[in-house]
Amino acid sequence: MSLDWIEIPGGTCLFGDQARPVTVPTLLWTRTPITQEQLGDNPHQQRPVTDIDQATAAHIASQLGGRLPRSVEWEWMASGAKRRVWPWGDAPWGPEMANLQDSGHGDTTDVTAHPDGATPDGLLDVAGNVWEWTASSTMGDGFVIRGGSYASPPLYAQCTFLNSAPAELRSPGIGFRVVREP
Repeated sequence: MSLDWIEIPGGTCLFGDQARPVTVPTLLWTRTPITQEQLGDNPHQQRPVTDIDQATAAHIASQLGGRLPRSVEWEWMASGAKRRVWPWGDAPWGPEMANLQDSGHGDTTDVTAHPDGATPDGLLDVAGNVWEWTASSTMGDGFVIRGGSYASPPLYAQCTFLNSAPAELRSPGIGFRVVREP
């Protein structure tokens, strides 16, 4: 099992729609959401791991030598210092960029299927395919999820859009990505 890590330098994230300044540390990120192949579940399956609740995602992230990102860290990774609208930049979404509701897939796809939607740093599937669990809790025993899924309209994949899900939810549209200190 091999994880491909990409270093994202820290900085000040102008977080959310109110652009609240929050300092984010330099972190190593998995290039893609965690896949079934990376967990050894299916040696040739590059689709994201799904149907796991937030605690299980956090546990697996720890076993892989990292943790789940905080929501602000995720937004910084996705939008960068220039506050990109989308992970790839400011160009509008098209089906070649990310697996979203109108892309015609109707299910998860291989995490490398949309290279045109990569961040400038080379992270894949930041927008679409699966929502990503974060470590940021919400009221009512929930956690923030980011990025949108194959069933989401494009708006949900914008870098500042956040959603939440009950901590115990196991969904075919929610996966996770791992971060760690360099």
